[in-house]
Amino acid sequence: MPCSCGAAQTRCTFRSALNDEAPRLTVYSRAYCHLCDDMIAQLKQLQTVRRFELDVVDVDSDAVLEARYGDLVPVLTAAGHELCHYHLDAAKVNEYLGKTG
Repeated sequence: MPCSCGAAQTRCTFRSALNDEAPRLTVYSRAYCHLCDDMIAQLKQLQTVRRFELDVVDVDSDAVLEARYGDLVPVLTAAGHELCHYHLDAAKVNEYLGKTG
């Protein structure tokens, strides 16, 4: 199933232009999810000013992920901890990036 970036894969990585040992954020997403597309677009915009890598994972590609995240998508995690779901919590993301970046 293609991800929101249009790639025919279940995992996409978007690298920050300011990349060098950048923190990694993961969005658990699914196709045809406007909230997912919105969160990914906001995170890509944030990458223009903050240094981090962004992985996008299709939860429908894995039964365990689908069971775990189901109707919560999009879910943004960092280092295995949830930062937010449904909508981007920019304050939490910036706080996390401030501590790690």
